[in-house]
Amino acid sequence: MSTANLTRAETAARAAAITVRSYRVELDLTSAPDAGVPGFPTVTTVEFDAAADATWLDFLGGSVQAVTVNGVSADVDYDGARIALRGLAASNTVEVRGTAVYSRSGEGLHRFVDPVDGQTYLYSQYEPADARRVFACFEQPNMKAPFTFAVTAPLGWEVISNRPAETREETGDRQRVEFSPTLPISTYLTAIVAGPYHRVDSSWTSGDLTVPLGVLCRASLAQHLDADTILEVTGQGLDFFHDQFEFPYPWGKYDQVFVPEYNLGAMENPGCVTFTEAYVFRGAATAAQYEARANTILHEMAHMWFGDLVTMQWWDDLWLKESFADYMGALASAEATEWTDAWVAFANRRKAWAYSQDQLPTTHPIVADIVDLEAAKLNFDGITYAKGASVLKQLVAHVGRDAFFAASRRYFRDHAYGNTTLADLLEALSAESGRDLQAWADAWLRTSGVSTITLERRRKRYEIVQTDPRPHTLGVGLYDFDESGALVRTELLAVDLAGPRTPIDLTETPLVLLNDGDQTYAKVRLGGFSVRTVEASLNRIVDPLARGLVWSALWNATRDGELDPHRYLATARRFAPTEPNMALLTATTANAAFAIGHYVPDGDRAAARREWLDTCWAALHSAAAESDSLLVLARATAAAAVTDDTYAGEIRAMLDGTAPAPDGLALDPDLRWSLWTALAATGHADAADLDSELACDDTASGRTAHRRALAARPDAAVKAAAVTAALTDTTLTNDHLDATIAGFRAGERRDLIADHDDRYFAVLADVWAERSIEIARRIVVGLFPAADTLDAVDGWLDANAAAPAALRRLVVEQRDHLARDLRVRARSW
Repeated sequence: MSTANLTRAETAARAAAITVRSYRVELDLTSAPDAGVPGFPTVTTVEFDAAADATWLDFLGGSVQAVTVNGVSADVDYDGARIALRGLAASNTVEVRGTAVYSRSGEGLHRFVDPVDGQTYLYSQYEPADARRVFACFEQPNMKAPFTFAVTAPLGWEVISNRPAETREETGDRQRVEFSPTLPISTYLTAIVAGPYHRVDSSWTSGDLTVPLGVLCRASLAQHLDADTILEVTGQGLDFFHDQFEFPYPWGKYDQVFVPEYNLGAMENPGCVTFTEAYVFRGAATAAQYEARANTILHEMAHMWFGDLVTMQWWDDLWLKESFADYMGALASAEATEWTDAWVAFANRRKAWAYSQDQLPTTHPIVADIVDLEAAKLNFDGITYAKGASVLKQLVAHVGRDAFFAASRRYFRDHAYGNTTLADLLEALSAESGRDLQAWADAWLRTSGVSTITLERRRKRYEIVQTDPRPHTLGVGLYDFDESGALVRTELLAVDLAGPRTPIDLTETPLVLLNDGDQTYAKVRLGGFSVRTVEASLNRIVDPLARGLVWSALWNATRDGELDPHRYLATARRFAPTEPNMALLTATTANAAFAIGHYVPDGDRAAARREWLDTCWAALHSAAAESDSLLVLARATAAAAVTDDTYAGEIRAMLDGTAPAPDGLALDPDLRWSLWTALAATGHADAADLDSELACDDTASGRTAHRRALAARPDAAVKAAAVTAALTDTTLTNDHLDATIAGFRAGERRDLIADHDDRYFAVLADVWAERSIEIARRIVVGLFPAADTLDAVDGWLDANAAAPAALRRLVVEQRDHLARDLRVRARSW
């Protein structure tokens, strides 16, 4: 195994022998604007106590020039991942001088050049273990220490870290900024952001505490930055968490930076949170997009306590921060902001992610067995986030909200600036609730899989049947039509489930909704009479959460091959265009398109595509002007037009300006690129057309979209060039790699791309060995062949039993998705 892939066992041994007291990290970033310079000087001084005479520091850099141990020059013993240290004393000061490498993959210190103005921007992203790409360190979460950063950068740049600047010296065309020391934090939470960022300042005050706030983005995006809205949500979140946690915000300041080519939604670096630029809306944005951004802001803010203040011991307990942040993001959105329906999106979208992940053969308990860093990287998944949050929501209902927050406060007080495991949290919860929660933890945190809950009628009585039995407390809603014709809840029954069958007394109504209120984590099936009701009257369900749960039940039944995908699509065609909740409309249009591409039998797919495009086109032209629905339906139309050219002429006329767009629809750059991609994928736009559009939008987003559209063209040579670039061009950035793969896959033209299946499997092992895990993961998942047989992937798995576990996991997961597609398509309805 590569020495870059740290194991749980060896890091536990290192933590037992080493106690870190402080870091000082000096970085010289003055070379950053020169694209010809690949790296930058980095100097780390780390003070630590040692109970052993040897250990190692982690560093994934270009080179190490010098190592000094307790003032004495030491031999440089560096294998590209670890720097060996020998002859240690009880207390030590070690200095490492090296050269780190700027990143183009979003890992370590990422360097980006804005095509609009030629300016260079830097930002760091370390989780789970990429701080070692920037400075030498003990790269594991349970070796916390205070950090002092000193950064030399071009004059005029914003230079930001976790703490405020303590000193700033200017000499000629450069500046040297030294930041005040952090409180004890893990290496993966440190941050450096540098460049000519646009900045908006504000502050938040509670009692005697004032927290400086900053919102930053690239200068060329400043016109699109709605900082006031972001700051409003920020203030609401700080109010909420201060009230609930009763532990003052400890990190001094709160900067939020929107950065380019980001691999994540956001990252909770204390005092310096980074976000994807997708949250800076270049054009019109829907309510669902604003809601999702607010949720992410609050998710990251919750991490200031869950994850940053108290950090998991090792990545097994990643859920201790991510599940809590996911839960708190939705809770704070619903209770502290205008997004009072936040639980609707959570129930329909976040839990869909969890249900899908939890049915894979690689599923794992919420408290996972993470043996090494490669496994940790892949466990940032739907189980750790959304399933964990769902289970926490159930726990709050189980122990009571007051006890849950009292336990959180105790947890923060007892473990501030330290590291914890599940046992520490259970101790706090048991102490405050008066309940022994071991059985709950065993049932929900240490098991895997998802129960499916169904209402069955046996003679004259009803029973709730669950697969994979677990304890559930849930609501059963009985719905009937009122005098106006609305479908409303007439009764809510509280039911506790434990075994596979639970009798229930109820009066049959047109709709019986299990897990009404979404209190537990389980897939729900609608009974036959309920399915018929919603197929005729789904739009009459007044409550958006209930409507969302119905959409979710229909989708899960379709994925599982228990509901004919044609019936799902008929329901989507009938009710999606008038769905008033934008999160539900966005999810349903995406699910409909996915169902056509994956679950509809091959012989029916062309007709299904045509019907869906007709639906989207008609709904687009009848939607209210300037409404959120108009924008969602325009995007759905563009996506549908990638596989059907019925309206290619009309779309081109809209883009050329020779025909009007639907009333109130603004053809912003992102929407225009979606429509051009549809034309390119169906052979109605050539390279000259796409080059002309790029000339009008020569931005970072425009260049990425241009690359995607070029690769979408239905030409065998184009597809061959795209797959070659994805597999071999190491100069592609993370975003450009994604765009190349998306263009290659556009329309799933198997007649054009199937010939590359063998090449994919032939190079998988080399890709994993030679590329960073982030880039390799995108290639493994993005290029996995959507074949009509499992033979090729099964052959690879059989021949590569000794392949790295993380690589095999990704391939096994993609195989399972393909097997599901084939199984559902083969059903005889």
